[in-house]
Amino acid sequence: MAAHRRSAHRKPKQRPLSGSAARTAATLALAGAATAGSVTGAGAAPAEPAPTATQVRAKVDRLYHDAEVATEKYNGAKEEAATATRAVDALADEAARRTARLNTARHALGSLATAQYRSGTLDPAVQLALSSDPDAYLERASYLDRAGDRQNGLLRGIRRQVSQITRVKARADQETERLAARRAELREHRTAIRTKLADARKLLDTLTADERAAYERGADARHGGGPSHADRSAGRVPVAAPGSRAAQAIAFAHSAIGKPYVWGATGPDAFDCSGLTQAAWKAAGVSLPRTTYTQINAGARIPRSQLAPGDLVFFYSGISHVGLYIGGGQMIHAPRPGAPVRIAPVDEMPFAGATRVA
Repeated sequence: MAAHRRSAHRKPKQRPLSGSAARTAATLALAGAATAGSVTGAGAAPAEPAPTATQVRAKVDRLYHDAEVATEKYNGAKEEAATATRAVDALADEAARRTARLNTARHALGSLATAQYRSGTLDPAVQLALSSDPDAYLERASYLDRAGDRQNGLLRGIRRQVSQITRVKARADQETERLAARRAELREHRTAIRTKLADARKLLDTLTADERAAYERGADARHGGGPSHADRSAGRVPVAAPGSRAAQAIAFAHSAIGKPYVWGATGPDAFDCSGLTQAAWKAAGVSLPRTTYTQINAGARIPRSQLAPGDLVFFYSGISHVGLYIGGGQMIHAPRPGAPVRIAPVDEMPFAGATRVA
């Protein structure tokens, strides 16, 4: 009886499927797995396709342009920070000089007060009555009157120095705040430049060697000139500069051909675009401001039809690029990271204006 109960509770033995039944089961299992996969992935976004070489080139060009815009803002903030630093230093020197004068006046006033204290405190009329030598007393009294006038003058001078020192310190505080703001701008623009250039390099690394070479050739065309333009002797134009200073500026720019583009650089071994034009005109004895958007106002604005060698030529709506015109529709400029100072056609970039410096 017990044996019967044990056998009654045993699990029935499964028989293997065969033939059409096995094929049917396999089909149902595959269908279930496919259904489960589609349900699981229903909420996931499809992967974005990799950008094409054309899209990469467009993005890199945009990043380089944005980096150049940030570079000019960095240059401007750096120049303003330098000005603010000089102002803070000058105000600190002025405050120190005035404080020294104040201390001298206070010392003189203290010495005068000590001398008056030692002279006695009797009423002047009593001192005159008791004096054995009235003439000597009157002479001393006249001196005391003059000393009193001197004391009043010292007091007025002290009050004036204290007031001036207060004003100087207030100006110094304002300049210090201004300097802190410019330094914060410098950090912001520096970070933006480095980020954009790093992003551009990452995108270029996704291209094949042939695609990368094609990009470089296209970038050369868009920014003017190919490898031959990096030669210092290439592209010289027989157009005379209108003056000796313009000729000197052009000669300097020619000597810089082939040197690398480095953002924020003003030479002598590397340049950015406005750094090159500033250095070129500095060699001619003319001081230009640091940035493209200030250099455009550093002389007389002229139409493109009247360009002459030595003129500054500007590009893009934001005035973010500048070159030095050398005649014959050509300029010398520092194009972009990875491209050295070179000669280029003026019409390769969106023209924004021109300025005649001297």
